[in-house]
Amino acid sequence: MGDVRRAARGSLGSWLATVLALAWARAWGARIRYDESARMFVCSGMRGGFARGGTAVGGVFLSRREPGPRLLRHEAVHADQWARHGLAFPLRYLLEERRRPGPRNRFEVEAGLRDGGYRPPVT
Repeated sequence: MGDVRRAARGSLGSWLATVLALAWARAWGARIRYDESARMFVCSGMRGGFARGGTAVGGVFLSRREPGPRLLRHEAVHADQWARHGLAFPLRYLLEERRRPGPRNRFEVEAGLRDGGYRPPVT
C-alpha cells in the first residue's frame, strides 16, 4: 500500500486513479511491478486496455511491452501531471490533444517529446 501512496505522489485524485488502474491492469493480464526510480507501477504484457504504445493513469503505466528508461522517465512526468491536476487530468489532456495534437500537446512537451517517442514538430 505504501507503493500506491508513493506512486500517487500525495494526490487523492491520483491515488484513486492509481488504484483503479492497477485493478484494470490485473483484469487485462498485466505483469505488475513497482519501479523505484520512476516512482510508479509498470504494468506490461497487457492484451489491450491502453492507448498508443502505452498510457499513464495516475501512478501506473499500462502497456503491452516493458518500457525502456527513457519512456519510463516520460511516463513519470505524466504521473506528476496526474498528481498536479488530479482526476481532471484526463479531460485537460484530451482537450489539449484536440487543440494541439501529438508533439504540440503541452503535456507531451513537458514530459519530453524524444523520451516519449515523438518527433518534435516542424516549425
